Amino acid sequence: QVQLVESGGGLVQAGGSLRLSCAASGHMFSRFAMAWFRQAPGKEREFVAAIRWFGGSTAYADSVKGRFTISRDNAENTVYLQMNSLEPEDTAVYYCAAGLSALGQNAIDYAYWGQGTQVTVSS
Repeated sequence: QVQLVESGGGLVQAGGSLRLSCAASGHMFSRFAMAWFRQAPGKEREFVAAIRWFGGSTAYADSVKGRFTISRDNAENTVYLQMNSLEPEDTAVYYCAAGLSALGQNAIDYAYWGQGTQVTVSS
């Protein structure tokens, strides 16, 4: 069993930055991938970024490439999402996810989910 706890959300002005953290506990399998998804009101949950727990390969949604960076600290069992140049369209609840996924970009690829953290970007 894997537990995920997100933190770091908040309110920021357009153009600003935030760093989200996802603390994982439980057994992290070597083939695990970790991902961030987001869901805005009235919209479906969408993929943001993913990283392999071992190896560090990454994948990004086109909408965040060049602005967001996903990273992990294996020793701390923590995954981060550094978000720069934030836009009002980035406003959403951000979820951390884990699963035996080859950097999948669909929610069904991930078996474990955190409770989410709200990110609000004002214009």
